[in-house]
Amino acid sequence: MSEIEQAERPSDPDMTRRHLMSLAATATGAIGSAMLDLPARAEEKTTVSTDQIEKLLPGFRRSRIKTSGAEINTFVKGEGPPLLLLHGHPQTLVCWHKVAPKLAERFTVVLTDLRGYGDSSKPDGGKDSINYSKREMARDQVEVMRALGFEQFSAAGHDRGGRVLHRLLLDHPAVVTRAAVLDIAPTATMYAKVTKDFAMRYMWWFFLSQPAPLPETLIGNNLDFYLQTHINKQNKTPDAIDPIALEEYRRCYTRETLHAVCEDYRAAAGIDLVHDAADADKRIGCPLLVLWGEKGVVGSSYDVRETWREKATDVRGESLPCGHYLPEEAPELVIDRLGGFFT
Repeated sequence: MSEIEQAERPSDPDMTRRHLMSLAATATGAIGSAMLDLPARAEEKTTVSTDQIEKLLPGFRRSRIKTSGAEINTFVKGEGPPLLLLHGHPQTLVCWHKVAPKLAERFTVVLTDLRGYGDSSKPDGGKDSINYSKREMARDQVEVMRALGFEQFSAAGHDRGGRVLHRLLLDHPAVVTRAAVLDIAPTATMYAKVTKDFAMRYMWWFFLSQPAPLPETLIGNNLDFYLQTHINKQNKTPDAIDPIALEEYRRCYTRETLHAVCEDYRAAAGIDLVHDAADADKRIGCPLLVLWGEKGVVGSSYDVRETWREKATDVRGESLPCGHYLPEEAPELVIDRLGGFFT
């Protein structure tokens, strides 16, 4: 006999229904957690140790750099030309762990957590989520690189990091000598050409950008479930996400981070589009490499090279045999393409 069948049933019918619904919800939650092998609450996750991070990013020097609007968690390694790598959502700078050590043999590789993500600070969003506009997030990166002594540098951005990089290229055209964006089409293009299929597959673009506290409240009730589901949905390569890296993503995906993430997406659906419209005639002047996963949503929804040729004067690129997480699903190919392009 099941727990529900064994339960003492109140005499009042309404109380009985409420009692059974409560038990069913508890059972469903337990089943979901068991299937995902995740803890019941995000706050109870084990903190990833420095030793574990060292395994992923051996020899990287860690610092925290203050910018005009945030404090940015930064890792650096190498002696060659400077190369900035920017991560996406729902990850941290650790997403480059399969790529960065190898690139550091040829470049001074700089990894940062975007403001609002990882171990970087999470400022208030401000009116219209202005503090999470890609303009402000890009300014952070320019100031970080300047603090490290680099007035010019190459840069690559995946996912949200690619959107930050796009804005950086428009606002600071003399700073980046070569750029690469991974698995994105321009934000304004994607919003302007929304289809039902895209909206269903990229539902978080439209959910995370809803006014607070709706997404924060609903997702915050089970952060682990949302994080794991989000990653599973976009990863097309079994075992591509290293367990230590996943633990790091989970450690950093707090309710404070979730609110910052929502502010990032609210800015993308609002103030970022205003900035993009004002700069509609601007073109990226430096050489631009675009890479995308042939099994992902972006590659199946857009002619990725052509969307970027509307935004830049010198575009080259190709698809890679993977899903959304190129640096983790196809690291050797990413190392080869970025290394060749930036050398």
